[in-house]
Amino acid sequence: MRLKGLDLNLLIALDVLLEERSVTRAARRLHLSQPAASAALGRLREYFEDDLLVLHGKRLIPTSFAENLLPELKRVTRQIDDLISMSTEFDPQQSERMFRFMVSDYMVTVLMARVMEKIAQQAPGIRLDMRLPEDSVYQVFERGGVDLMLLPEEFLLENHPSRLVMEEQHVVVASEDNPLFKKRISKEAFFGAGHVAVTLGPRRDPSFTERHLEKHGMQRQVDIFAPSFSAVPWLLLNTERIAVMQASMAHRYAGVLPLKISPLPFEFPVMRQMAQYHHARENDQGLKWFMRTLEECAKQA
Repeated sequence: MRLKGLDLNLLIALDVLLEERSVTRAARRLHLSQPAASAALGRLREYFEDDLLVLHGKRLIPTSFAENLLPELKRVTRQIDDLISMSTEFDPQQSERMFRFMVSDYMVTVLMARVMEKIAQQAPGIRLDMRLPEDSVYQVFERGGVDLMLLPEEFLLENHPSRLVMEEQHVVVASEDNPLFKKRISKEAFFGAGHVAVTLGPRRDPSFTERHLEKHGMQRQVDIFAPSFSAVPWLLLNTERIAVMQASMAHRYAGVLPLKISPLPFEFPVMRQMAQYHHARENDQGLKWFMRTLEECAKQA
């Protein structure tokens, strides 16, 4: 299809080229040969009368025109994708769609294995692209780079809809030989112990757990800041450290590692894990099916 002399397929190619900044990687994503991707870049340069991507050392760097073009390009490609999603029925057994979503390693551990099992049975052509939280995730979400964000309710963006996936309690976890666990741990013992805490992403942002522990107003001694939730159990073994973990994840690890679990010695809020999607995709039947699958699997987790 051509509009004002431009093959609209080239817009998809330009989007990928600007993302990858590599003809080789772009060709792989576009399922083209490298010469075909190079030819597409050449046609785009001719149409826009701009180099778009300039070789600097071994990397391709976008020109200022390309940088200005990118937000509008993302908006257009997202609208096309939304239009296609809204205008077609979704058949999970026949679909080969890729769902792209942001998800923590905690949710991967407690939920995604079950989701993959169900998808293998009901929708064998479906593919998943799971991405860990990062500083730019909200910008990526706004421009349509991911279909969903799975995150606690208090981290949701305004002006976009969301659905509850699951609710989660928190517990205290320690090595099974930790002397603090000879009896139910007290509040004083809890705050007197060395802790393993989790911070997320390059900015070391506090997780839901850390945010609410800070609200108790008592200073903890954090011996280790872990980069992920799944690293925590391993850092407790054969030590006297403790950690606060999501209950479902703690019980999963306690089934394979020598760990003990105890209730928290104070009240702690329930974490509501949500799925948030862009308001432009409210009629996306495939996305609705995927969220129902998440919810059904969460009930069995």
